Amino acid sequence: MTEYGRGRGPEPWHPEDPLYGDQGWTGHQTQQGQVPYGGAPQQEYPQEPQYQQQYPEQYQQYPQQQYPEYEQQQYQQQQYPDQQYAAQQEAYAPQQQAYAPQQQAYAPQQPQQPHPQGRPQQPVYDNQGWDTGQGQYVAAVQADPYVGADPYAQQTVAGYPGEAPDLYTTPEAYPPPQPPGRRHLEPEPVEEETEEPETGFLAGGGDGDDDGDEPGRRGGRSKGGKPKKRSGMACLIAAVVILGVVGGGGYYGYSYIKARFGAAEDFAGEGTDELVDVEIPKGALLGQMGRILKDAGVVASAQAFVDAANTNPRGKSIQPGIYPMKKKMSGAAAVALMIDPSKLNVITVTEGMRNAKVYEAIDKKLGKPEGTTREIALRDAKNLGLPAWAGNNPKLMDPLEGFLYPMRYDLSKDSTPESLLKVMVKNASDKYAEAGVESKAKELGLDNPLQVITVASLVNAEGKNHDDFRKMSEVVYNRLKKTNDVTNQKIEFDSTYNYAKGQSEINFNLKEAQAFNNPYNTHFIKGLPVGPIGNPGLDALTATLNPDHGGWMFFVSVDGNTTTFTKTYDEHLKLVDEFQERQKQKNGG
Repeated sequence: MTEYGRGRGPEPWHPEDPLYGDQGWTGHQTQQGQVPYGGAPQQEYPQEPQYQQQYPEQYQQYPQQQYPEYEQQQYQQQQYPDQQYAAQQEAYAPQQQAYAPQQQAYAPQQPQQPHPQGRPQQPVYDNQGWDTGQGQYVAAVQADPYVGADPYAQQTVAGYPGEAPDLYTTPEAYPPPQPPGRRHLEPEPVEEETEEPETGFLAGGGDGDDDGDEPGRRGGRSKGGKPKKRSGMACLIAAVVILGVVGGGGYYGYSYIKARFGAAEDFAGEGTDELVDVEIPKGALLGQMGRILKDAGVVASAQAFVDAANTNPRGKSIQPGIYPMKKKMSGAAAVALMIDPSKLNVITVTEGMRNAKVYEAIDKKLGKPEGTTREIALRDAKNLGLPAWAGNNPKLMDPLEGFLYPMRYDLSKDSTPESLLKVMVKNASDKYAEAGVESKAKELGLDNPLQVITVASLVNAEGKNHDDFRKMSEVVYNRLKKTNDVTNQKIEFDSTYNYAKGQSEINFNLKEAQAFNNPYNTHFIKGLPVGPIGNPGLDALTATLNPDHGGWMFFVSVDGNTTTFTKTYDEHLKLVDEFQERQKQKNGG
């Protein structure tokens, strides 16, 4: 053994015990001022000589800190108890005064036995050979003349920082240390488990289901410790709750899987008789279209419409606009309606279309009596936004002819003939101003900007493409020249005769046409007609402003598809004979 009371055996009983680490077993309480930092064990070291010389007052004030001498005396006493006892008594006198109350507490537990020879009490050993320290306590009690006296009255030890209280005298202190051979952990007492009284509708207390309960107790445990039985109603309610939770989760999972992976919800058939206008904005994709249709009640789900559009080869050609549609249509039926441009609730003014056709379309789309829009156009022409240089000639059949700009116009429930005519006239006026028709008129040898629009309308009516338009405008300008002695400044376009007659015929009697006196019939009059014969498009307008300059004077379409242009009348007659021969073969003549 290297320390008194140490040897084989278990470690100290608890890490929070102030004597944790077993720093020298003596059975005494820990000395004042020796509690280490944080409650952890601290090894004892002798004071350095230089510390004793530098701080002599502190060193003399705390003699109990001279642990090397204390340990040496203990070791000598163990080996030579008879010879060293007197010296040990003198060295431990101050400590014995401090521990006198506790030694008195230990004295009754170990009654003093007189030594037969008058020698100091020998150490008492337990059955394992460990010194219990009781012999020293007895010897200290016999030798100390101040036992029972107040230690603080005879010696006052000044406190110093770090001094710790006696940890064995507080109510929450650990029990006094035991010899190493007797150190063991006592099992904590096991409290008998008690059942809290049950309340509420699940308790079932007082219904006679629990036998042996104390009178007046509800929901408790019986005297014999038998747990109370659950009522059948509580079990039933618990089962219902569990089934509800499981069923709700299953339904939610089924709905999610069906919506994610199942077929989209869809109506069947062509829909009901209830109509609704659906407006598809420009740039809308199929998904946005489907959501608009679903919100309007046309389709059951946007996905049904998208699936049908992806299946249809023309599904991605749906144009923006307003569609009059039925409610509760299948996705396929909705797609079939929307890929047909004629089903759009729009009016499309095509290039070269006459005003008469535009008026008819407006009346039909808006559900107006036939002739309603024409009457409004002729009556209110000056109030619909025409430019100042247009609509002033009283010979005009329609002042708005040539000013209903070719494009598509979406209709809404608020659309009226007046509102549509104003939008069309404004679009035409803006395009003509942008093209600079007023400044170009004089450059082209024309009298006013209206004649520019008139030429463009002739070009659009006779030609078929942009190349034709440029050559056709060259023909018009060459025939208008005063030097023209071939046609004598007559344009002689069949389209002008058809416009004056309100028809669109290819085969007509030329002599009748040349005799028909009308300001629009270029077979009868010289120069341009009094006004446009249709609504020219932007392509025909730009060709009119930039003619071919090829010197063309004549043209004819022999096969009805290709237009051939010539500079001389002889070349033109040959083409005319060829054209008439084709017509005879076509008619079976």
